Amino acid sequence: MAADSLSYSQSAVSQAIATLEAEVGASLIERSRGGVRPTPAGAALARHADGIIASMETAETEIEAIAAGRGGRLRTASFPTAGATLMPQAIAGFRASHPSVELSLAEGEPEEIAPRVRAGEFDLVLLFEFEGVGERLGKGIKRFELLDDPLHLALRHDHPLAARKRLALEDLGDESWVQTSAASACARHVVRSGHAAGFEPNVSFESDDYLTVQGLVAAGVGVALIPQLALSTVRPDIRVRALHPGSPVRKVFAATPRGAAVTPAVATMLGVLREALHAHHPPAT
Repeated sequence: MAADSLSYSQSAVSQAIATLEAEVGASLIERSRGGVRPTPAGAALARHADGIIASMETAETEIEAIAAGRGGRLRTASFPTAGATLMPQAIAGFRASHPSVELSLAEGEPEEIAPRVRAGEFDLVLLFEFEGVGERLGKGIKRFELLDDPLHLALRHDHPLAARKRLALEDLGDESWVQTSAASACARHVVRSGHAAGFEPNVSFESDDYLTVQGLVAAGVGVALIPQLALSTVRPDIRVRALHPGSPVRKVFAATPRGAAVTPAVATMLGVLREALHAHHPPAT
């Protein structure tokens, strides 16, 4: 009867039962002249069968949702200036199209985030690095280029150099400087840029908050190089100038663990990040 109801041959059903008994390590049915009845082990398995099947169906549904980008989670991280500018709009766009995906955001400097994405703690992160230097973050990750983020010069509005038509780093050798903390990648690059222009930057003050940096520049205690991503808000009492022949540039890119598949959720977030780039145009002259 079981074979008939399943549209299987009797031998196929017998073989399936034998295979199952081998897997569980116990006899599941007893055969007698009166027919077939379950053993205690078979009865226990039958009691759990509906739950097992339901769990498998639930797991299949969840896996299908993740594969289609309708479920699961997306763990992201960003360095602070991108976290304050690009990520909020990208998160809003992502949640509008994928409300069932659990989305998280952590923040840190690139040298803090990169090892964690390599270890698989994040699915997608935003990093930056400077070209032509030994500090490379790309090992062990898959990168997706996003934008060049120039570092523009910030001066007090009435600084003697503010009205000059063209400014170069070489013009700033006698200035006091405000920069991020000395250990940060941007501060190290300010020093490298000064060396390339023939001077040692005289750093008067440090702050990892670019609004504080702007305030110190506005107070006239120094000049600063500030990334364009950190210039979404510019004080009216400072001037932001592009340098000639070109401002120092940091390369901003998204990264995933090397070898990890680009899931629909990751692909969607990359798309909305690129859309967010078009809405961000800080001033520089």
